[in-house]
Amino acid sequence: MIELGVNIDHVATVRQARRTFEPDPVIAAALAEQGGADGITFHLREDRRHIQDRDVELLKRTVTVKTNMEIACAEDVVTICCQTKPDWGLLVPESRQEVTTEGGLDVVGDTGRAKAAVARLKDAGILVSLFIDPDPDQIRASAEMGVDAVELHTGPYAIARRDDQKRELERLAESGELATSLGMRLHAGHGLNYTNVRDVAKIPDMIELNIGHSIVSRAVMVGMKEAVAEMRRILDLCSP
Repeated sequence: MIELGVNIDHVATVRQARRTFEPDPVIAAALAEQGGADGITFHLREDRRHIQDRDVELLKRTVTVKTNMEIACAEDVVTICCQTKPDWGLLVPESRQEVTTEGGLDVVGDTGRAKAAVARLKDAGILVSLFIDPDPDQIRASAEMGVDAVELHTGPYAIARRDDQKRELERLAESGELATSLGMRLHAGHGLNYTNVRDVAKIPDMIELNIGHSIVSRAVMVGMKEAVAEMRRILDLCSP
């Protein structure tokens, strides 16, 4: 069965728009679990634009499925992650100007920042994943760092159309095969929705998909529990 990680960041985005106490991403996480989520993903950005330190603390205390904490390779958030001890630490690139994550981490060009972050997380007993583009060189560099998984960036696939989308899907499948052959778990995410997720879910050896914006958008209409349950049913149909 393909594992569904539900990213609750954008519940916090709505809350922070008014700097108030609702909607609460911690409550959203509980409802996502009831809908069938296998994990809860949350991104503690350096600028704290959505998830706050308080959220991280409460999510770790209340989530009963696995926790997946996204962070940049920055000392302050790596320290918080090591103290919080989620099940997974997902290292991602981060820019103050971006609306959302715009690309994968450049592991090949790492100057030591990512390597140091990986070492600190692993020393804290946290499983480590890297959010990377579906590129063979990035995958090999990730394997050399000794990480437990790679999460392939599906953004280009999600916005592509027709033949371009087919080519992006082939890139994902080929990269997934390489990652698996190098002993890493295969995860994917970014821009996936109720329509385009099916082909990605069918990639051989795919273990986990992390989906946020589409589920939160659907939850506005039908509620978080039902939105997650709808995605869970789609993935179950795609599972071998």
